[in-house]
Amino acid sequence: MLTLAEIVAEQASLPPDDVEWLQDLVREGQLVADLSLADIALWVKTRDKSWVAVALFRASTASTVFYRDIVGKEIDASWETLVSECQRRGTMVEPTEPIWFEETATLVRAIPIRRRSGSDPIAVLTRHALVNDNLENRQAQKFVESAEQIYSMIADGDFPDPSQRDSPKLGAPRASDGLIKLDRDGTVTYASPNALSSFNRMGYPAPMEGMGLAEVARRVGNTEALAANEMLPMVVSGRVPGQTDFLAGPTTIAVRGIPLTQSGERIGAILLLRDVTELRRQERELSSKNATIREIHHRVKNNLQTVASLLRIQSRRTNSNEVKEAIAQAMRRVEAIAVVHDALATGLAQTVDFDEVAARVTPLAAEVANTGGPSVRPTIKGTFGDLPSEFATPLAIVLTELITNAVEHGLKDVTEGTVTVQADRAADHLQVSVSDNGPGVDASTIGQGLGTQIIRTLVENELSATIEWSRGESGGTVVTIDIPLRYIAAAKGVK
Repeated sequence: MLTLAEIVAEQASLPPDDVEWLQDLVREGQLVADLSLADIALWVKTRDKSWVAVALFRASTASTVFYRDIVGKEIDASWETLVSECQRRGTMVEPTEPIWFEETATLVRAIPIRRRSGSDPIAVLTRHALVNDNLENRQAQKFVESAEQIYSMIADGDFPDPSQRDSPKLGAPRASDGLIKLDRDGTVTYASPNALSSFNRMGYPAPMEGMGLAEVARRVGNTEALAANEMLPMVVSGRVPGQTDFLAGPTTIAVRGIPLTQSGERIGAILLLRDVTELRRQERELSSKNATIREIHHRVKNNLQTVASLLRIQSRRTNSNEVKEAIAQAMRRVEAIAVVHDALATGLAQTVDFDEVAARVTPLAAEVANTGGPSVRPTIKGTFGDLPSEFATPLAIVLTELITNAVEHGLKDVTEGTVTVQADRAADHLQVSVSDNGPGVDASTIGQGLGTQIIRTLVENELSATIEWSRGESGGTVVTIDIPLRYIAAAKGVK
């Protein structure tokens, strides 16, 4: 599916600032839909003066109108006049009669989207609800009342708030998790059943309506946590937008504040609450385990470097060239593995930025392999991207071996050599080639050495890949590895 930015670039002509504003609104789209008890669609005018849907949100609090996605599609004829009139007048437009869509009677409203008050609408938001959906219970009424206030802010250019682009998304409260409405003084005018349950778990069983929420928070909150969290009093009083955690005993509640304005003046706020006690516990455990894993990788790297140093010392104590060469090969392999563990020791995830690994392994392998031979210039082209650690380690060793072979064998009769590492990353595979500008190697000798046997084993068994040796178009040897990513992309989340 195309993104909002891609649809706009393909079919419309909006400035980057307008696109960014719409992307901010899309981040709030699910909240608006849930409060509306209706589906929400965003429409942008196309270059041919029609309208295209750039986003659709189905309410989790009501039945949906749209059983098929409409994103990227042209507007239905039954809504086009309504949306065009809304954009032309710059005000909310709602027909007096239901509009039929796919044999279903729906209530539709169009709301202009502005970046600032008084400016022309940059797009139009439509609300689609089933006619038979009723608002008999108080929660539904308060949800829709909140949505109406947000519609007015959207039309005035006061919603969304660009300052909240980087607000936490993990554990972010939703309307159905718990909602509290405040007046401009921070007094509770409504608390949903789930919001009341959250405060009951924190030790406040009394009714909340008519109480100042900041005072309630002071009564039940952990004293030390309240003192350390300077943002909490401002959020729970409805004065500033933002999300923060509220700790009371063993319970942790994520609180998100959305100030409500009218003509630029604050008139109250919506607070969303979600019990994230278990989620935060899991995050702490994960953080602790990540720290332990990083420490293990760091120690492994240090131990590998110690092994490499011992091999280097041993190499200096022998007079046998054959032994020196064997030790040098072992050193290169150990150092390549150490580079991968060093990369893992500095990251939170068990994936490795292999571009960083290649940038360290390539010159290292070329330098160590070049013992009094020709001048060698290693270069890297293309992008490897992120790889899981279990793929990064064998690939680093393979890369080291191929560069070593290129320097020692491919460039042995060259005065000035070049070794090029080319990486081509696609959605389903990674192709890596190592080439040199030497005279080329005899095909009959390929696969005879220990290094080549190690390469084949790692490529076929560890990477589930294929490897091929060939002559370059302008001479030299080219080794190409094709690694399928379909086995790891879904499970490992590689980029």
